[in-house]
Amino acid sequence: MLLAIDAGNTNCVFALVDGEEIRTRWRIATDPRRTADEYAVWLHQLLELEGYGHGDVSQVIIGTVVPRALHNLQVLATKYFKVEPLIAGQGKAEWPIALDVDEPQSVGADRALNTIAAHTKHKGDLIVIDFGTATTFDAVDFSGAYKGGIIAPGINLSLDALVGAAARLPRIAISAPEEETVIGRTTETQMLIGVYWGYVAMIEGLVARMKAEIGRPVTVIATGGLAILFDKHTDVFDVIEPDLTVQGLALLALRAGK
Repeated sequence: MLLAIDAGNTNCVFALVDGEEIRTRWRIATDPRRTADEYAVWLHQLLELEGYGHGDVSQVIIGTVVPRALHNLQVLATKYFKVEPLIAGQGKAEWPIALDVDEPQSVGADRALNTIAAHTKHKGDLIVIDFGTATTFDAVDFSGAYKGGIIAPGINLSLDALVGAAARLPRIAISAPEEETVIGRTTETQMLIGVYWGYVAMIEGLVARMKAEIGRPVTVIATGGLAILFDKHTDVFDVIEPDLTVQGLALLALRAGK
């Protein structure tokens, strides 16, 4: 099986993939200081809990937007799984898509992987919205080329900035408001309205502008853990693909192995 590793700015996702099926996945906070030995101890226990062992992993692929995290993940693959890992965007795992932007070298691995998976699963022009540390909006044309997009602060990042800069504002949890009113009567409610409904308005507004600029029918795909949270109160998403980045890693690994 394939061990697909998606190392993002906030979390690192490890997924066991068998063909096109994601058997299981685990998440750990991204920490560039975490050693290969620490990863191995953590993974060994989780593999055993799911009925797997190190011998079940025959291939490893790593996609990361945190360069300092890469080395220890490579050591994990070679030392504990006895395989030379594929690195998304490099060597045998070079991008099979056109990065049609002014600075292709600056495109994050997660955005390229989302593009690969989205184009494989859906036809025509696409907008891919990824709710992570940042919220990204990516334009993918009918040929599968990455055409550029938008980077906005993630909702948790926005909330942290608000609480950190205002001494009297409490820390609140992000959730979908129980009511659709936008006139809050407590500080906490007003904060939730501002963050949640403000984010919905941003999503809808930016997607509308992107669609107008693309000028052709577009399928909007949402991914990332918070996509479901916003789907409740907007009809802007056509499809939710929670594992799009891991699926991109699996497709890239399959292509590299041919």
